[in-house]
Amino acid sequence: MCSVISRVKPLQRVLAVTLRLRGITEGSSYAAAESRCLFPGVSAGIDPIRATRRSYCSRMALAGGPLFRQLFECESSTYTYLLADTETKEAVIIDPVLETIDRDLKLIEELGLDLKVAVNTHCHADHITSTGLMKKRLAGLKSAISKFSGAAADIHLKEGDKITYGKHYLTVRETPGHTDGCVALITEDQSMVFTGDALLIRGCGRTDFQQGCAKKLYKSVHAKIFTLPDQCLVYPAHDYKGQMVSTVGEERRFNPRLTKSLEEFVNIMNNLNLPKPHKIDISVPANLVCGVHEV
Repeated sequence: MCSVISRVKPLQRVLAVTLRLRGITEGSSYAAAESRCLFPGVSAGIDPIRATRRSYCSRMALAGGPLFRQLFECESSTYTYLLADTETKEAVIIDPVLETIDRDLKLIEELGLDLKVAVNTHCHADHITSTGLMKKRLAGLKSAISKFSGAAADIHLKEGDKITYGKHYLTVRETPGHTDGCVALITEDQSMVFTGDALLIRGCGRTDFQQGCAKKLYKSVHAKIFTLPDQCLVYPAHDYKGQMVSTVGEERRFNPRLTKSLEEFVNIMNNLNLPKPHKIDISVPANLVCGVHEV
């Protein structure tokens, strides 16, 4: 949109955007669903043609910070994250999804990156990781997952481990509760945390299968994530409402589940009555051989 109205003066630009948005009418249900897949976070009432056509959220590297991309897979509403050192081009990818492997590898190639590690925040139940195929297509790539996940990988992570890429690194914090093998990954300056399914935006991962335990999850989030700085950006593994990022301070104040007492939280989690993920019977066996499975 910026390119369309780049010549309009600031005040005129605001008026132009306002008038265009007022003139947009709600499309068919099919178009709305398609819009949510192509443009997470864009309202269903906005014509997708007028939305910025991209499938990731970028953050420019400032003052030597890492390159960052947030990518989305619409079937399982999964976020994949790519971080890279802008000087060495060494990179890490978090929670890659099988269905979007070509997109992800194309972006990595276009940016000239050297992908070193593909890490999963836990053994996923709703999608198959693409780390196995990535390892076959990128020489030297290693897979990583928690040692408590029960999954095979080149690197088994534990509390305090560091995943390095160039001069940058992610620190591992164990956050069991959704599964035994959940981890959060924190940038070296604590400006970003990748929370997997342990902490979602205004929510959290379910605790009714795969070693789930509501008490463990509550304690994990409060001890390992809510102790980070208020301004630390929260990037979850999933979002089902088009939200892309939160902060530790926001979630500590507004998360409708984790602001409750431990007893109230356990009661909430024990009464969600959610259907099981429809891909769980194929996803979990595949992800248990994380990074080496045959597809």
